[in-house]
Amino acid sequence: MASSSFSGDETAPFFGFLGAAAALVFSCMGAAYGTAKSGVGVASMGVMRPELVMKSIVPVVMAGVLGIYGLIIAVIISTGINPKAKSYYLFDGYAHLSSGLACGLAGLSAGMAIGIVGDAGVRANAQQPKLFVGMILILIFAEALALYGLIVGIILSSRAGQSRAD
Repeated sequence: MASSSFSGDETAPFFGFLGAAAALVFSCMGAAYGTAKSGVGVASMGVMRPELVMKSIVPVVMAGVLGIYGLIIAVIISTGINPKAKSYYLFDGYAHLSSGLACGLAGLSAGMAIGIVGDAGVRANAQQPKLFVGMILILIFAEALALYGLIVGIILSSRAGQSRAD
């Protein structure tokens, strides 16, 4: 039996919270993969050229930022779910789910790209220092993929609450 203080669809918050979890989990998976894969390259390169280790940390830092994108979307989504204060319908839940998936999966794919490019890039940079700028540009384009997911996630999340006039 439904509570009288609840308004909206009772299953809708499940999808909203699933979106918040997806944003954080997938973004952090991308951040972890990118950090691990790049870190292996930095460690391998550091054996031969230890003076380049600090310069080669850039891919690790860029991969770590991906988790922050997921955290931002997860916080935006979770603060938008309060069915006792405002009606929360399936449209809202689906908007939050799609927002979380857009940001999370974009973060996962960007993390994979950053990890692969970071690993190969820092090893190549140890042998040919002129490759550093090219590696940084490729890493920036890979990071931009996650930024696109963050932007789309914010836009989709802002659509929640627009399904009906309350």
